[in-house]
Amino acid sequence: MNHYNVAFISLGCDKNRINCEQMMYLTQAAGHFLLPTPEGADVCVINTCGFIDAAKEEAIGQILQVAHLKEAGQVKKILVSGCLAQRYREEIKESLPEVDGILGTGNYTDIVQAIDDVMADQTPEFYGDIDHTDEGGQRLLSTPGYLAYLKIAEGCSNHCAFCVIPKLRGKYRSRPAEDILQEAHTLSENGVKELIIIAQDITRYGMDLYGARRLPELLRQLCKMDFHWIRLHYMYPDQLTDELIDTIASEEKILPYFDIPLQHCSDRILTAMCRRGSKAEIVALLDKIRAKMPNAVFRTSLITGLPGETEEEFEELCDFLREENLVRAGVFQYSPEEGTPAATMPDQVDPDVAAHRLDLLVELQSRVMDAYNESRLGETVEVLCEGFDDEMGCFVGRTYADSPDIDGHVYFTAAGDVPAGTFVPVRLTDVSDGDMMGEIDDTEAGESF
Repeated sequence: MNHYNVAFISLGCDKNRINCEQMMYLTQAAGHFLLPTPEGADVCVINTCGFIDAAKEEAIGQILQVAHLKEAGQVKKILVSGCLAQRYREEIKESLPEVDGILGTGNYTDIVQAIDDVMADQTPEFYGDIDHTDEGGQRLLSTPGYLAYLKIAEGCSNHCAFCVIPKLRGKYRSRPAEDILQEAHTLSENGVKELIIIAQDITRYGMDLYGARRLPELLRQLCKMDFHWIRLHYMYPDQLTDELIDTIASEEKILPYFDIPLQHCSDRILTAMCRRGSKAEIVALLDKIRAKMPNAVFRTSLITGLPGETEEEFEELCDFLREENLVRAGVFQYSPEEGTPAATMPDQVDPDVAAHRLDLLVELQSRVMDAYNESRLGETVEVLCEGFDDEMGCFVGRTYADSPDIDGHVYFTAAGDVPAGTFVPVRLTDVSDGDMMGEIDDTEAGESF
């Protein structure tokens, strides 16, 4: 058997990252060698996202960059996997002849065969049943040793009017609890301190498999393991039950960090989006959570420019963001996606108008976040150190309010060394461009931190 040098590039969400980690494990287990960069690779695997226009552009740009390396003789073959490959199979074949093989979202486990095929000058195309995929198997973690993601379900059955994910990832499928717990146990034994639970919708976990919501029970089992932080992504508002809220509030390891994709607050827009629930129900939910956890931090995603959105409805969204103090928000301009109901709705908002509304939302969100950061000055908080930042000349880490790669950081000074993966007490002293500055609080050393 021939052994090849293989490089992986993963784009998009952390669910995609897990699929890439599974492919990396299978590739290495087959005797191939993994390279950190494409240069010198026999095969470069580009695991793509194809959710919105920006993600598609990034994926195509990455393919073209590697194609230049191929032309220069630094890469021999290119495999494309993931959502872009699933969505635009024919377009990739026609417009990107540099691509040597394609794997859809149902075929990550075929990576070794695909590598062998392209190196034999074949053009493999693997497209299986996206509603029935193998979500288990070992992974080769691409995260620091103290951090790992754990996917508990695949696919989505919500069918929001603007979203193409069900067509790319299939229907919602919960993983068996025993498989999840076994994987989590291995992660815990290997020293993972922050475990991030992910799925397109974690709140529906178990409904398809057990006929009941099983997330609270699963979380209680995970809390028995040697994790320090357990973070949750993503919780849909209509499925965030009292039992789940009580579980988060009562389990010390589960962070009061609520990533709830709301998308909008206008009742009419929510209905047009095929979202369940109303603005009043959303506000009541946020109030209920705050009553049990006053330190709760909310992250959400908001879309402006959906077809038919009026100025009044946009202003309502701005007021909602400000009044509800949503300190973590990803704001997006509506992007018409082929094959979604919203793409054919009447009264499409002029892109320039939508872009202007996006700018206003971004500015507003920045002010909300700055006010939150200012309010924390003087506090001593628990920080997970992620290492020393040479550019800043100090250590860098995150608080419970900061999810990796999407939120801010805390930059702090310390008298001695602080190894990455260590939890330390930091007194917050200043703010800087959405990040916090601080110093080790020696008076808290040896306490609960």
